[in-house]
Amino acid sequence: MAKKLIPDYLDKLQVYQAGKPIEEVAREKGLTHISKLASNENPLGPSPFAIREMTSALWDIHRYPDMHATDLKNKLCELYKVKPANIILGNGSEGIMAYIARAFIQPGDEVLTADKTFIGFHILATSAGAKLVTCPRTEDMKYDVKALAKAVNENTKVLYIANPDNPTGSYITEKEFDYLMQFVPKHTIVILDEAYFEFAQSTWDYPDSMKYRYDNVITLRTFSKAYGLSGIRVGYGFAHENFITALHKVKLPFEPNLIAQKGAIGALTDYPHLERTIRNNTKRYYETLKFLDHRNFKPLRSTTNFICFYTGSEEASDFLFNKLLDRGVIIRPLKANKLPDWVRVSIGLKEEMKHFFEAMDEVLPEYNQKFRPDQ
Repeated sequence: MAKKLIPDYLDKLQVYQAGKPIEEVAREKGLTHISKLASNENPLGPSPFAIREMTSALWDIHRYPDMHATDLKNKLCELYKVKPANIILGNGSEGIMAYIARAFIQPGDEVLTADKTFIGFHILATSAGAKLVTCPRTEDMKYDVKALAKAVNENTKVLYIANPDNPTGSYITEKEFDYLMQFVPKHTIVILDEAYFEFAQSTWDYPDSMKYRYDNVITLRTFSKAYGLSGIRVGYGFAHENFITALHKVKLPFEPNLIAQKGAIGALTDYPHLERTIRNNTKRYYETLKFLDHRNFKPLRSTTNFICFYTGSEEASDFLFNKLLDRGVIIRPLKANKLPDWVRVSIGLKEEMKHFFEAMDEVLPEYNQKFRPDQ
């Protein structure tokens, strides 16, 4: 009887699996030296400016936050040259995706995206009762833009593009974006999820969506990644004011909360901290890519703060994940993303990546014997 109250599309949905927490590994393994490289967090932590703003705001937590987040919106207006009417804020960019699903997606609506892209969107679309249509990827694991252009049609309600993509780290180029938009109907909502924008923006052919202001495009960004504020959940989106008005009608009134608003303001003030974050990521990324290349793991080139690499099988992925976990290194298996023969490692600090390299080299003799005996 109870199951009949739950729609079939929701009953069959898998719960989102986050990266394994440090505290859980410490309890299970009895370890004190743990490097969490599973959730694409900023290893430098938050800006001191953000901490100062959040700490000061603690004295006001008996008050509701500014429902309109005026100060934060003004900061974003100054940075991106937009109007407050073009901005939506939420509990992370996923929170805004939830508003989009609530406002625009009805059961049976057709939603188009790539296969094996950000699982959070798949969950939100499916939980709204959408008909989820996915296009296969190219051989090198990128979005197949031509396949998406062919699949989009008059019935497509939403087209979702993670750019750069999670979990692969790939991106669609300016040329590819221009090509795709020729085929997208004006009534189709295009979600450009740019959670990793700060890491990709210097790539010469990366299409910064703020320079492509289509009326049917919603840009999503976050303070969870490059700004180091994952724990307080604050994201933002840009779109035509008609979209923003509709989203505000379904948005919970006090999101993001007071501490999140203040932390985001502080983070935007501290540009040198963002520069340090990107410098660390760039240096550690190339070191990690070289390490994985030399050990024949075929890592995907990435414009993010993580690298996805090939293991060959689900068994090999599980083996690698568990053996590294025994040594206090947490990476991310990708079975939930329908990539059971791939794993993902986030880019950390120098000492965290050293921990990863050393643990990998300890594990590799057994790994190679078991899964790559011919090498």
